[in-house]
Amino acid sequence: MKTDIQNSNSQNVDVQNLEKQTRRDFLAFAGVGTLGTATGLSAIMESKPLSADETVTNNTANTVTDTYMLSRTIPVANEIYDIAVLGGGPAGVGAAISAARLGAKVLLVESNGCLGGMGTSGLVTEFDPMANGEEMLVGGLMREIVETLYKRNFIQPGLDPNTWRKHSHRWTPFQVEGYKLLLDELTTAAGVQINFFTRAIDVDADKEKGTVNGVILHNIEGYRYVKAKTFIDATGHAEIADLCGAQCREAGVDTPRINPTTLMSLYTGIDWNKFWTKSQGTALNEAIKEKHFTQIDRLLPGMFPVNHTVGNLNGGHMFHLNALHCKDLTDGIMLGRRLAQEYKSFYQKYMPGCENLQLVITANQVGVRESRCVMGEYELNIDDYMARRKFPDQIGLFCKYVDIHPYDESDEEWHRFMVDAGFAQGNTTRYKDGESFGIPYGILVPKGWRNLWVAGRCASADVRAHGSIRVQPACSMMGQAAGTAAVQSIKTGQPANDLDTEMLVKTLRNAGANLPQETLSKTMTRKN
Repeated sequence: MKTDIQNSNSQNVDVQNLEKQTRRDFLAFAGVGTLGTATGLSAIMESKPLSADETVTNNTANTVTDTYMLSRTIPVANEIYDIAVLGGGPAGVGAAISAARLGAKVLLVESNGCLGGMGTSGLVTEFDPMANGEEMLVGGLMREIVETLYKRNFIQPGLDPNTWRKHSHRWTPFQVEGYKLLLDELTTAAGVQINFFTRAIDVDADKEKGTVNGVILHNIEGYRYVKAKTFIDATGHAEIADLCGAQCREAGVDTPRINPTTLMSLYTGIDWNKFWTKSQGTALNEAIKEKHFTQIDRLLPGMFPVNHTVGNLNGGHMFHLNALHCKDLTDGIMLGRRLAQEYKSFYQKYMPGCENLQLVITANQVGVRESRCVMGEYELNIDDYMARRKFPDQIGLFCKYVDIHPYDESDEEWHRFMVDAGFAQGNTTRYKDGESFGIPYGILVPKGWRNLWVAGRCASADVRAHGSIRVQPACSMMGQAAGTAAVQSIKTGQPANDLDTEMLVKTLRNAGANLPQETLSKTMTRKN
């Protein structure tokens, strides 16, 4: 299993590979180190078709019953980048723009045709709480984005700016097309090179040395090998880190359960003046009692206004869906579309002002809350969260409650969520006004890696802490920190896993990050 990088005259890469059951499992079975020289491309030959009645939780499609050897000679990109950012969601955008503004030559790779990730392709068109009741915690690029959207009238009409600047536990709805446009403009102005409709499908890395040399990209033009000095995995699923052989934790495999997914959707024809005369929770209870839905799902985050007539629905869960399995994603998104029709008729029947409601569109990307995280130089944990712990190397402050939706339809899971979110009596994770916790730099660095960072939902955190930091504002802060760290690494020669974090914090502060810690440290916080 080998990738031979030929001399500069040929500018081609010859790639050979054997597929695996999971990348880690197959390589361990074969007795081959994941990346002694490099990993290769992948190909599967399915030996039998799937039956039509397999469910979301049946992962037969992911069991390899045969293998196929793929050998390709592929072109090497002429340019060598300072930083390759893989994934164009809030974390990837934060990394790419921040690094480019510091003078780095940045390539940003995104599989969809727009930036923004879950906020655009996933139609999660509201930013989670960014303030703690006394001050805005989220600064830097994320604050610049939301303030610019507000100035351009792309935030929910009439929304008080203190929603994101001061109030605690308040969400900020935005218009998705305005957000897409702004991200196009910001990345272009910063000089970021963007490759839309492109995926990183494999890596050239040395696990023993903890270094990545290049990535193999695929798009309409075919395969291409791209070199860079540093790499940032903002895929949400830790796809690059996993390909490199970095230690990861997979939800539902290395943990007992998986935070469920949702397919977001947009609706029109809503009379908001009538809408607010009845609680959505009251209407939901009536509908469940009358057996309106095919599944009993008592958590309805709800419909909220995007503009004067359009609403965004966060409703309907696909339980037990493993977002690292293609069949689960396929079955899940089809189930999500069926659920969207159920919620359309629910609102038409049970909610005032929705008599003329129509479904406009469902997202083209499943709303994934949890899939795979790296094991980093530090793992943020629930004890840190409950202690409101601050860190000398923190790269952001946050305060959202532990938002792990009910794992299933049981009464026990419903009660557990309600307590966590502060809606029922118990040991809640919801903070009081003025409280916050720090996000340390070490969760962005896969343990032992020198030129690889992760940012966003795949950062290093235990299941409970992950439930807080998995959302868009926190992901943006992590991305900005990773991009800034990568530039510092290139300029100073400091590796990711031994970076001067005092210097990093000062640079982030200069870029508007809210990092008030009085004590700084040149070394990151690490595991005990």
